[in-house]
Amino acid sequence: MSDAAPTACEHPFAAAGLGRRPCVLGLAAMALGGLPAAHAQAPAWPRKPIRILVAYPPGGVSDQVARALAERLAQRLGVPVLVENRPGASGTLAMEALARSEPDAHTLCFAAATAVTLMRSAGAAGLPVRPVAGVMRTPVLVVGTPALAVKGFAAMLTLAREGGPGIRWATTGAGTTGHLVLERVKRALGTDGAGVTHIPYQGGGQQLNDALGGHFEVLSTNVAQQQLESIRAGRLQALAVGAPARVTALPDVPTLAELGFADANLDSIFGLFAPLRTPPERVLRIHAEVADVLREARLRQLLLDASNTPLEGSPEVFAALVAQHSAR
Repeated sequence: MSDAAPTACEHPFAAAGLGRRPCVLGLAAMALGGLPAAHAQAPAWPRKPIRILVAYPPGGVSDQVARALAERLAQRLGVPVLVENRPGASGTLAMEALARSEPDAHTLCFAAATAVTLMRSAGAAGLPVRPVAGVMRTPVLVVGTPALAVKGFAAMLTLAREGGPGIRWATTGAGTTGHLVLERVKRALGTDGAGVTHIPYQGGGQQLNDALGGHFEVLSTNVAQQQLESIRAGRLQALAVGAPARVTALPDVPTLAELGFADANLDSIFGLFAPLRTPPERVLRIHAEVADVLREARLRQLLLDASNTPLEGSPEVFAALVAQHSAR
């Protein structure tokens, strides 16, 4: 192929299905059939420690899963796998750092699909990334804090409509899935936002601490073990979940669709990303290692305990899921 005719996969975000033209990465074909000479002469990988940039602060479910994944990858690959938290701007700071790194598969990023979407919406055409391996699908949990003086989702909405101080609704950041849930609930109510004040955080750890302290009335965040434990202890009130079906750990809590807010019934997907020009054979290797780790009982149990579902499928499948979430 000539230099004057770049492939669709060279366009930023094409690997995620977010470029100007549809693109499905033929990673397996490239790695196994199209590049035999380059593959034979490729330098050994990994040849130094690997960094995983986590797009969120310490303490949340994303951080916990990323660290458990890093521990097992280090054992399997024979090099240190270091976790570095890079919170901020709803995950885009970590993604921007990833995109500026060498595309040699020694730097990866653990983030939600929304971080890719936000980069695109901000016009970050010069900061391309590639989906590598899906890790988990996470329901969104809407809960009331000790500051919420009513019981149930409907009563909370009534409180928001009544005027006065209304309610303060916290999320893990502007543009995140939890924020999208909030905005779609408001849109379904036909309000202009009166009665609801958005409180954005940079991640789930500090948000949960402030929720338990009653710093706001409502929060929407990804389901995690700490939130579930706080609900069981009566410190938080589960109002609704964003998921295709009710969460096993909370069988009495309705989905947002059941409550009449189907458009707000959203969940999140998380996974590993790499710079766009990362060699395809290394993308396949990382994906294969992550897939093996996700089949291990320890990590699967960590996910299931927090009502998360392990993601399966090829890098192309993960890229298609990222594209679907971007369109949503």
